[in-house]
Amino acid sequence: MKFSHQIKPISYLKAHAAEVARNLGKQGDPLIITQNGTAKLVVQDIASYEQTLETLALLKILALGNRRIEQGKTQQAADVIKHLRKNRGAR
Repeated sequence: MKFSHQIKPISYLKAHAAEVARNLGKQGDPLIITQNGTAKLVVQDIASYEQTLETLALLKILALGNRRIEQGKTQQAADVIKHLRKNRGAR
């Protein structure tokens, strides 16, 4: 994804907020807002934001799983399944 076409000064956002909102919904690409020539904000539509949060949550789960593997805190799948079946039958 190239961001070079999605960089605008804050004055553009102020003057074209409705247009920006419409375009973000159609394109899905975030808009980078600059202030005094420095990137300050990222504006994105809600669907893209929700997808980003979901992706981050999945990556966090993977990272936690990898950490547990590195720490040796693992169990055999067969043992986990046996434990789950035992607990389900105890109800």
